[in-house]
Amino acid sequence: MTTGHRLRRLLSPTRATALYLWLLFTVVFTIANDQFLTGTTWRLVFSEGVVTAVLALAFLIPLVANTFDLSIGAVMGLSLVIVNWLGLNTDMPAGLAAAVSLVACAAVGFVSGFVVVRLGVNSFVATLGVSQLVTGIVLYISENRQMTDAFSDLYKDFGRKQYAGVPVIVVYLVVLAGLLWFVLEQTPLGRRLYATGANAEAARLAGVPTHRLVWGSLVASATVAGLAGVLFSMKTGTFSTSIGPGYLFPAVAAVFFGTSQFSGRPNVWGTVVAYFALAFGIKGLQLVAGPGTVWIGPVFEGTALVLAVALAARQGTIRIRRPPESAASPSDVDDAGSRPSGALPAETVTVG
Repeated sequence: MTTGHRLRRLLSPTRATALYLWLLFTVVFTIANDQFLTGTTWRLVFSEGVVTAVLALAFLIPLVANTFDLSIGAVMGLSLVIVNWLGLNTDMPAGLAAAVSLVACAAVGFVSGFVVVRLGVNSFVATLGVSQLVTGIVLYISENRQMTDAFSDLYKDFGRKQYAGVPVIVVYLVVLAGLLWFVLEQTPLGRRLYATGANAEAARLAGVPTHRLVWGSLVASATVAGLAGVLFSMKTGTFSTSIGPGYLFPAVAAVFFGTSQFSGRPNVWGTVVAYFALAFGIKGLQLVAGPGTVWIGPVFEGTALVLAVALAARQGTIRIRRPPESAASPSDVDDAGSRPSGALPAETVTVG
């Protein structure tokens, strides 16, 4: 297959829907409002969207292995509350506080992995339960209060500076996305994750340690979600109990929209492009509709999620299947087990 043919296939309307949708939004909203196509608007959308895009990448990692992590929003809040609490109540350097928060988030991912892999609980249910547990911890640490003035200006500069008009926080996103793309697409680890997501039983029989991969993907997911919290602290320097869980839905919508983009499976650049296509669509609608249009975001994101899942299902990226009638007991699980994300006596969604 020639390079030109590959490029045409990659940019075909069915594989690059988000890219063409982004272009359409740009044309339509530029005509409708002269404030849309300005450097200020674009910098604002990119800068505000980085945290959600990072959270989307966190959700993507276990999804590659057909595992869901619905705790990422709460884990982001945990990271944020820890780094703020340490900044206010100790003399610990902000960088070290951020590292502590990431370790705590990785520990949450480890717990999620234990529940999914060792206890055999469906990942959807397990991470939803862990999310509530983490939310309780966040409320306990914060005493349900807002936190401000925890960081020095030097720390906040790491999230607010611009270079050549590009917010530095956007650079962090590009670097993270590049690293994840390399791991998932160019390394044996990534290929094994995709194999696990496509057919865990076949991967196990081929010698792939499916359970360890799923467990590790949940740890990685929680760590990246914690990174989203750290980036938010650099950008705003504040904490509120409403921050974190509210970012879950747009992140999930972007990932599912992204599964139908470019490679026809969960992928990094499809997720990033899908998120910013939706973000610019929301911003354009808000500019056109005027003040008092905060309802546009949830309505747009909800509609996008439904359409994205429908499109992915139509293209075969997502398919519904029933698990085996008899599920393995927890005692049957080993490092190379055959049931990485648990099983419920109901339909489950398979991605890949």
